[in-house]
Amino acid sequence: QVRLVESGGGLVQAGKSLRLSCVASGTIFRLLTMDWYRQLSGKQRELVATITSSGTTNYADSVKGRFTISRDNAEKTVYLQMNSLKSEDTAIYYCHCNLLNDYWGQGTPVTVSS
Repeated sequence: QVRLVESGGGLVQAGKSLRLSCVASGTIFRLLTMDWYRQLSGKQRELVATITSSGTTNYADSVKGRFTISRDNAEKTVYLQMNSLKSEDTAIYYCHCNLLNDYWGQGTPVTVSS
């Protein structure tokens, strides 16, 4: 069983930054590929960023150059540093991993005011 707990969301002005954190428990975190997704109300969840166990990263085109995903295996934590935030980044952000099954955190809301 894997438990993921996100934190760090909030209300921020456009152009500012936020850092999201996701702490994992109940698994060998260092072996997992970790993702951040986001979901706007009434829309499908979209993949924002991925980091593999070896540290390889990938980003959605909409956040490239602004967001950075990183991980601390000792702390079993994955981060999403979000810079130059835009109103269209407003969403609930979810941490995700797959270990035979999909595991999701409860989500943390990010609201960017213009």
